Amino acid sequence: MTQNHKQLFVHCVQVLNTYNVDTQSVEEHVNRYLKENGIFDESDQTFIVEVFSECVRYSNLMEVVLNGFYNKDGKTTLRSEQNLYHVICYLATFRLDELGMAHFRKFVSSQDINKMYRFLSFFLNERNLLTWIKDGWEKYYEHVFVQTSLLSPLQRWMPEIDDMLSMMKSTIDNRLKPKSRAGSVTETRPFNITQPRPRSIPVPEPIPKLKKHKPAPVTLYDKPVELEMIQRTKEANRRRAEERLMEASRLQYACANPNKSQKTKEIISNIIYEEESKIDFEKHKANPTPAFLRLMKFRQSREVPVKMNTAQILREGKLYQQREEEIIKKLENLEAGAKDASDFLKWQSEMRQKDLEGKLADIERRRLEGKLSHEEAIFARQNLIKDNKQKVQEMKEETQQMMQEFLEKKFKEEKEMRNLVEETMQGHKNTKEATKKLKNYKRKIVQEVNEESKELMKQALEEAELEMRRKMELIHQIKAMEAVPIIRQKLVDLSESAGHGLLSEMSIAELRERVSLCKAAEKESEETRRDDILQNKEAKDQLLLNTLETISKHRLEQTRAAATRLESKKKSEPKKIELKDEKLTELQKRLEERKAQRMKERQSAKLGTKRSSADNRTRSLINQKKALEENRWRELELTQERAAKLMDGSLGKSKSASRLASNLVMT
Repeated sequence: MTQNHKQLFVHCVQVLNTYNVDTQSVEEHVNRYLKENGIFDESDQTFIVEVFSECVRYSNLMEVVLNGFYNKDGKTTLRSEQNLYHVICYLATFRLDELGMAHFRKFVSSQDINKMYRFLSFFLNERNLLTWIKDGWEKYYEHVFVQTSLLSPLQRWMPEIDDMLSMMKSTIDNRLKPKSRAGSVTETRPFNITQPRPRSIPVPEPIPKLKKHKPAPVTLYDKPVELEMIQRTKEANRRRAEERLMEASRLQYACANPNKSQKTKEIISNIIYEEESKIDFEKHKANPTPAFLRLMKFRQSREVPVKMNTAQILREGKLYQQREEEIIKKLENLEAGAKDASDFLKWQSEMRQKDLEGKLADIERRRLEGKLSHEEAIFARQNLIKDNKQKVQEMKEETQQMMQEFLEKKFKEEKEMRNLVEETMQGHKNTKEATKKLKNYKRKIVQEVNEESKELMKQALEEAELEMRRKMELIHQIKAMEAVPIIRQKLVDLSESAGHGLLSEMSIAELRERVSLCKAAEKESEETRRDDILQNKEAKDQLLLNTLETISKHRLEQTRAAATRLESKKKSEPKKIELKDEKLTELQKRLEERKAQRMKERQSAKLGTKRSSADNRTRSLINQKKALEENRWRELELTQERAAKLMDGSLGKSKSASRLASNLVMT
């Protein structure tokens, strides 16, 4: 702070004196005051702005203290000095922690000691603070804020404040002499001797360059190859074990299965399909029409009268009216000398007939070409079937070789599995003891936890009971308060007005009369509207009847015209269009030749292959079935032997070993 405490205090009081709440804002007034008085130091500006804004903000709190002071101890003090006490009150309540006791004393001592002592001894009296001042402050702010932010800092500084007040009293009573200011002490100055020259800056020695360190090899952070190999072998072993398990579960109880296998069923179905495909099914039977279509046709045949709505009637009436107008126009034009378009229509129909003949010829040509391509496709399919048969025979030979190799592999894998089972049974002995110890340890932990939880539950229940009792007491009190009867009766005179002093004020009786008059007027308007609607309806119905009459007349005329048209059509029925084209005849001949060739080849193939193919297939099926049964019997015998050996060797071993043995028996 560049200015002394007295000047700052005076500025703070002066700002409050010149402030008008109604005409000026806080910020605008402070800025103007600082410019006028030439206060440019930042610390002084901030102090003045903060004190002024906070005094305005907490003016309610300060007024409580000042009103009490003027009513009790400050009856002889001037009201014009109100802002002086306002500022000192603010500094004591809000800024004492920030300023400290030393600065606060300086602010107090800068003013008249009698005024300051009178005000501070009244305001900082502990009895006044904790009684009526506290109650006055709690009207504007919450109890917590008053206690923590306003009263507790003052109570903390009470010993120092009491010392300061006692000193002030002693000075007023002339007990203490004012301290005489000591004279300024002579300050020693150094001799004005010529200064030595500054040392020259030493040249920096060159920093030696460090040798580049060798970087760590890249392989240091790579995983070893052995770990990857072990992981791969583990995955491969697991895959093999899963495949064996699947195979074992698939082949269980194979000897007692009377049903045919899936493979035999597929082969038999393929043979039946091939035999049936050779039989000639040229004629396609048409499916009967569905029931819902027949029902629709039956409904269509029955003539049901359609109920027409007003929109349809008006629309159809307008349509017939337009047609009548068009016919009248046409007749008027003919009377005026317009030409008839019958010759043009005749020429148009002839040209259309020619176009139709050309289109039909094109369609016929496409149909014949399609049939030819179909015949060629049948030939190609027969050749493909022959090639496929040869490939199937080759595949069968390959599968037999593959089956032999597979059986050899299976025997080797079973040996490896047997060794693995023996190793696992030895490992299970050590794990049994470890599991027992672990179970005992876990049991102890569970018992301890249960005991603790029971104690906690008891405590919680007791607390809940106490809270419930307290709540029940509160509820009883509230119910008792609610049960007290309240007088709610009020006498009302309907002929008197409320007496609020309004222009349109009226009594309830007058209001009811006016409402009844309004209702009567509404009824009259409704009746007039009803009459208008009925008249409009009658006019609309008449219009609809007239339009219906015109529609019925037009429909009768249309039916007659349709009947005459049908009779004329029957009389002049057109003959079938005969297509004469050389290309079409050539295509027809080629198609017939192809068909005849295909039929000959089919008949020759039927006679040769019917008997031989069926016999060969049945024999091959029987042989395959016998070979499969023999293999299964061998596998069953081997598994039974292995299971018996394992059961003999591991009677006193763990449960997991017995499960493995039983699984092997199942396979």
